[in-house]
Amino acid sequence: MSSPIVSASTANRPGIQALHHIGFVVESITESAERMTRAVGGHWNGRLIHDPLQQARVTFVSGGHPGDPLIELVEPESDESHLCAFLRKHGAGLHHLCYEVDVLDDQLAASRAAGALIARPPAPAAAFDGRRIAWVYTRDKLLLEYLERHAEHGRSRNP
Repeated sequence: MSSPIVSASTANRPGIQALHHIGFVVESITESAERMTRAVGGHWNGRLIHDPLQQARVTFVSGGHPGDPLIELVEPESDESHLCAFLRKHGAGLHHLCYEVDVLDDQLAASRAAGALIARPPAPAAAFDGRRIAWVYTRDKLLLEYLERHAEHGRSRNP
């Protein structure tokens, strides 16, 4: 009888529900949203959200199939946004993966135990009706955003 495969990545991620969204930094949401929507065969409702934590504007594109993760487009709002440095260094493109988690504090403890760096502590997010998020850099330099799922609201796909 074979034993189940347990990887370090799943063992150190208690309570993760699913990949919620994939974040892309863009120079202009208005120039990028329609192209991204066509590329994934999805839908964009045109809603722009001011995110004071990132000094940015964000919007979400839904995928073409139920259950697809959302695609977040993030545009720096001012020259003070840390996203401007990202654009200068890397150009527009993939920025982070966001996972929805049951208990944010438990996930952050597991991430620390796995050697990750907590880049930004928990804070309420404008794009998610005040649900808490936190940012983590893994040992492999992957930027992860964790979004806390409120048990009384169930799993929320749309921001």
